Amino acid sequence: MLDTTATAEMTNDARARANVLRLAAAQALTGANSAVIFATGSIVGATLAPDISLATVPLSIYVLGLAAGTLPTGAISRAYGRRVAFIIGTGCGVLTGLIGAAAILQGSFWLFCCATFFGGLYGAVAQSYRFAAADGASVAFRPKALSWVMAGGVFAGVLGPQLVQWTMDIWPPYLFAFSFVAQALVALVAMVVLFGVDAPKPAAADMHGGRPLFEIARQPRFIAAALCGVIAYPMMNLVMTSAPLAMKMCGLTVSDSNFGIQWHIVAMYGPSFFTGSLIARFGAPRIVALGLLLEAAAALIGLSGITAMHFWACLIVLGVGWNFAFIGASALVLETHRPQERNKVQAFNDFMVFGVMAIGSFSSGQLLAHYGWSMVNMVVFPPVLLGLAVLSLASFARRRAKFREVDELAGPTI
Repeated sequence: MLDTTATAEMTNDARARANVLRLAAAQALTGANSAVIFATGSIVGATLAPDISLATVPLSIYVLGLAAGTLPTGAISRAYGRRVAFIIGTGCGVLTGLIGAAAILQGSFWLFCCATFFGGLYGAVAQSYRFAAADGASVAFRPKALSWVMAGGVFAGVLGPQLVQWTMDIWPPYLFAFSFVAQALVALVAMVVLFGVDAPKPAAADMHGGRPLFEIARQPRFIAAALCGVIAYPMMNLVMTSAPLAMKMCGLTVSDSNFGIQWHIVAMYGPSFFTGSLIARFGAPRIVALGLLLEAAAALIGLSGITAMHFWACLIVLGVGWNFAFIGASALVLETHRPQERNKVQAFNDFMVFGVMAIGSFSSGQLLAHYGWSMVNMVVFPPVLLGLAVLSLASFARRRAKFREVDELAGPTI
């Protein structure tokens, strides 16, 4: 029986490894979508918007698309399989590029917001790549599969900003217009890659059963995982969204902001080559805590000066902190559900993360316009402290539960 189980796990892990390669490649290509949007969004927004305080609205609309796309992604994956959801997502990516280019050529702010909304839908589907990599994998391999797919984002960190750098002046005077055409072409390539993912439609037995979502969401482990994800991603987004425009307001160049965003994205995904191993060795809660502390450290760097080096260092440390906190929180989510519950639980988790992120994102432009770069960084500290406190309480509750189980198995002492 043990030999049969071990053989099944090896087969499943081999399948998962094959998927990881394709999903990591898709992560790299899809990451160019968000890289182009974040490198250009606030600058294009400032050019097209009727008021400077609305400059970051296109980026907020992108995050709104992320939130809006999470639950439909889960529903489509549950009914038709993840691959169908992936192809629909890349279709949204193509629309992002085409509509974005048209908006810049026509000088339409609201059409540009429509483009970034489709970009958010594409990004929402891409968020499920990390969970798809863990489908069917053994417990030991899941954190590694998840983090290896995220490592594909390293190449997005190079591809996206360089795509902007190479193409931003091709259609003068329409800055960045051709960058979005190039982004649409990259989304088409991602579609081809994702056609080969082995993600069949769920079996009929997996379509029903499982615990109610509310029961799963009440677990202290899930509460801690979701809350830390809700803090790690929106806080990173708040600072990253504001940084390009803040750098421009401080007299730095577009090339300076492109360089900062490029290395921020590399820092976001680069640690993924070993984050899974760190989680397996030290446990997800410790890695999440380290990530949150690094995000706070990034805010301190942002408060310490406004030179290009300060911005770059802030964005790099912020990226590493996000990697540890978000991948660690995602690994915690995997510990809270059964196989037949995965799509609804994962989609619900991402909906909360990006729903809160959408709400917070709309305030980033107002914060920067009315209170400055320093206030953007100050906002990071209270949520990080809350996340660390809840994570500690959840870990304490888990240890107490284990001690009770040991006592019950030992029986009464004489």
